[in-house]
Amino acid sequence: MDKVAGQKRAVQVLYPSIEPFDQRILSVGDGHHIYVEQCGKPDGLPVVVLHGGPGGGCSPSMRRYFDPAVYRVILFDQRGCGRSRPHAEVAHNTTWHLVSDIEQIREALGIERWMVFGGSWGATLALIYAQAHASCVQHLILRGVFLGQKSELDWFYGGGAGRFWPEAWARFADLIPKQEQDDLIVAYGARLFSGDLMQETRYARAWAGWENALASIDSTGMSGETPSQYARAFARLENHYFSNQLFLSADQAVLNNMDRLAAIPGDIVQGRYDMICPPQTAWQLAQAWPKARLQMVGKAGHALSDAPISAQLVKIMDALRP
Repeated sequence: MDKVAGQKRAVQVLYPSIEPFDQRILSVGDGHHIYVEQCGKPDGLPVVVLHGGPGGGCSPSMRRYFDPAVYRVILFDQRGCGRSRPHAEVAHNTTWHLVSDIEQIREALGIERWMVFGGSWGATLALIYAQAHASCVQHLILRGVFLGQKSELDWFYGGGAGRFWPEAWARFADLIPKQEQDDLIVAYGARLFSGDLMQETRYARAWAGWENALASIDSTGMSGETPSQYARAFARLENHYFSNQLFLSADQAVLNNMDRLAAIPGDIVQGRYDMICPPQTAWQLAQAWPKARLQMVGKAGHALSDAPISAQLVKIMDALRP
């Protein structure tokens, strides 16, 4: 969503555009090859950026939240999306594969400890990674918190958000026959994995369009036409992860393992009017994490590109400079 929703509004608060000093394709096993880039200061303070989705991919604007004279910024496209290959592939693509991939990147780049910066699904993945590899994490910076709880999925795919945006919800839900609308994740999954490329693309655009329509505080409820290749990876990967409860058992749920973050400080930036990931989840997380600081941002939604969100994230990263 962050690739297409109003990025121009945030430009004035971001650092100037930069190009990577290193780009590579890393083989991580199972036939997957992931795109990795480094920007900023080669010997600077390392920070890895985890994009949303799953399936969203990283974008050049994500490089611009960090002072390039201070930070060594690592971005990568998670399995199955962006410039990683195979594209839109869900085999050997789970939360735990991604946690392993992050560790492979850290080791390949010779980094001992780093900051982890992520939003939406990227925040989920950042938390799970930090709980699994706490000794490697210096600080967490999270935005638009999503924890993969049933209540969160019910909100967005069960009609809760649709009560605020009934016209956008109708476009999304009414592509599915009435008798299947009691579980839209399952219904869309049947079509996103049908093997018919035209059908998969049609439903992928509708899936991505529903999310894009609600991402920004300035949304009109219309999202425009999402590029087909991007939409197909985004929708298939999200549906795959959501259909499988993010591949987390009950004892692996983020809130059940907060003791593992006891020594790790964090900053949480949450849009007050986030329609995709409502603020209650960020509040729950902060209550369970004494070393975290929650900042509710007024007049902001979910999108990274909402200017107040961007401004707060840049302010945090500037404050964390040595």
